[in-house]
Amino acid sequence: MNILVTGANGQLGNEIQLVSKQSKDHYIFTDVCEGYTKLDITNLEDIRKMVQDNKVECIINCAAWTNVDKAETAGEIVELLNATAPENLAKAMKEVGGLLVHVSTDYVFGGDPYNTPCKEDMKGTPTGVYGLTKLHGEEKIQATGVNHIILRTAWLYSEFGHNFVKTMMNLTATKPQLKVVFDQCGTPTYAGDLADAIFDIVENRKYEGNSGIYHFSNEGVCSWYDFTIKIAELAGNTACDIQPCHSDEFSSPVTRPAYSVLDKTKIKETFGIKIPYWVDSLKKCMKGLSLIHISEPTRPY
Repeated sequence: MNILVTGANGQLGNEIQLVSKQSKDHYIFTDVCEGYTKLDITNLEDIRKMVQDNKVECIINCAAWTNVDKAETAGEIVELLNATAPENLAKAMKEVGGLLVHVSTDYVFGGDPYNTPCKEDMKGTPTGVYGLTKLHGEEKIQATGVNHIILRTAWLYSEFGHNFVKTMMNLTATKPQLKVVFDQCGTPTYAGDLADAIFDIVENRKYEGNSGIYHFSNEGVCSWYDFTIKIAELAGNTACDIQPCHSDEFSSPVTRPAYSVLDKTKIKETFGIKIPYWVDSLKKCMKGLSLIHISEPTRPY
């Protein structure tokens, strides 16, 4: 099977590149960055041509507008990338009887004060443009009738790109004191684990007859404060005084979800996936990061 991956140079896209090396399928990686096949996912005809020319039967969509704060003022581009583009990919796959794997977000929640893990059938109540456009993307995909696996994830990090883990490793190494919010709780997601789950579902054709929305993050619960404490501990940055604070101490145009822990029961029961505990995956990633300066980034196992 020929599989097209969009947003290949992002955190998840890079992890899929690594795991796909053991695949019996053929992967085509696209991104706007140099070194990748180019594809304008906002143009349906461009997608159709790519699908036809390469006999693509599955698209894994890792591309999105992800800057939550800037989404509030960026204009139509956010809806275009997060809703129209996924709809285009869905239409292209529907036309050839293919599969769309699409990555969504915990930001589809947040408006309602949930205090139990969010399930797939809970009503989406986004608080900002980013979450709203991602919710629109989910709805547009479903409306096409395409075979789809929509994976909502949260607090994504990896050895690649810019992310919270790398930022906190740097700040706790260079700042004498740091304030981090404790009133937003969720679960970190190592992009390598998400890539493994996607690979398993696609490689082993587990998606057949299982279209729908699924939640995936690592196991467990923590606040951003707890997450930072563990990052500093594993990095050996013990000199930094890390203090908990409230969200309203930081100016932001968007209200973040206060409790966006995702219930993973459905994905585990449907696909037989075992999900690692968040601290164990953080250790793997940080071990990988410690190797990056001396060799090409590799997945630590």
